[in-house]
Amino acid sequence: TPFQDKQGKWWCTAFFNANVPPVGRKGIAKRDLGENAQTINEQGVTIVPLDVRVLDDGEVFIRAKDPAYASPGPDEAQQFNFRELMPAADTVAGRWTRERVNAWYDKLPWLVGCNYYPATAINQIDMWQESTWDPHQIDKELEWANSIGVNTLRVYLHDLVWAADEQGFYHRMDQFLDICQKHSIRPFFVFFDDCHYPNPKLGPQPLPVKAWHNSGWVNCPARPVALRYANGTATKAEVAQLKGYVQRTLKRFANDDRILAWELYNEPGRGAGGLEGQGKRGSIGDRSNRLVHDSWVWAREINPSQPITSCTQGSVGRMNVAINFANADFHSIHCYSPADTLKSLIKDYQSDGRPVFVTEWLARTNGSTVAECLPVMKQHNVAAINWGFVVGKSQTHYPWASRRNDKGKFLDVNATRDSGRVVHPGEPFPEPELWFHDLFRMDGTPFDPDEIKVFRNLTASNKW
Repeated sequence: TPFQDKQGKWWCTAFFNANVPPVGRKGIAKRDLGENAQTINEQGVTIVPLDVRVLDDGEVFIRAKDPAYASPGPDEAQQFNFRELMPAADTVAGRWTRERVNAWYDKLPWLVGCNYYPATAINQIDMWQESTWDPHQIDKELEWANSIGVNTLRVYLHDLVWAADEQGFYHRMDQFLDICQKHSIRPFFVFFDDCHYPNPKLGPQPLPVKAWHNSGWVNCPARPVALRYANGTATKAEVAQLKGYVQRTLKRFANDDRILAWELYNEPGRGAGGLEGQGKRGSIGDRSNRLVHDSWVWAREINPSQPITSCTQGSVGRMNVAINFANADFHSIHCYSPADTLKSLIKDYQSDGRPVFVTEWLARTNGSTVAECLPVMKQHNVAAINWGFVVGKSQTHYPWASRRNDKGKFLDVNATRDSGRVVHPGEPFPEPELWFHDLFRMDGTPFDPDEIKVFRNLTASNKW
């Protein structure tokens, strides 16, 4: 069991290691024991220093600092069937059978893409509202995407843009699909998202905070609406807006072959740790499950020709995960961990007998790299859709930790922006030495040319 000392350091105890003699008593009070495991007495009690953190993606990170203690021994290792840990959830009528969805998937090339928004957009609203719609930039970036074998994109929509200008919104979606088709790309669209900032607004979006990961990404729907929906207190107009946004959009494009699929909800239950008044973590967990479930009902009532999914791994709330697992035609999972963890997760979800899309990956500082992870996804024939493409206003080439101060506490994005720490129009975006997400700069040069070679080599035969 991990414990914390008065100085805030984390430890756990371990079994006696005969290769590590007990540390001598002389001068022990002045020694730093915080980097390696130490046997502290003749009885064999060993204390192991730990690195314990809550990551910005919601995962609790616990690792032994001493590599000799980093992995459990054969008598300590435990394995769990991840499906046995899920609560029961009903399947809404209309789910594709395994035979049908696998027949669909078998006709596709290996799918490779990214979570896409142009570098000139700080969020979903910036991408889709008329005043900041930028088809020229999109066309330029998708030409680069096509050149490295990208054949799909995961693209976020927003209900506020739809509600303000439904037909204009659909016109811009048509334009986007035409650009994608020009570059041999079939995207899929995401309706809802619980990640990041809770109060989206139409109109001019905030300036990007300098060297800050995703300083403008917004919830969809707005967090107050999501909470009212969860509590059953949303107004009739709010419910009608969310239902209409899903159903009328699905109906409008139900038989459009330019669209690969639909995703109803990205990471339901999440938040953005202390950002913009969301509290310690801002996650709402299973309070999202009413909207998660209803989005499946709404989508199945339309029954588009394309398959439908909704995020499982990466979500917060056991019921959120269970509902999406029980209803997805194919599975959408997230993994920002090294290749071994990715491989294990893929096998878990493939055991359900349905296609698997890794719809978020690539976090270089976490060990999720192009060289190690992309070949794993090709080997296991799962879609590989990394976060980010061209560095721009979102600045996701900076890590999640860029939103914290030196003591690990979350900074307030609004106060930081008001202090003047922003990137003004026309200014270059700063770069960390090692990028977190993203592949290209705005001038078309890659962060790492060797990564681009890996993409091109692995996608050489990817043709629609």
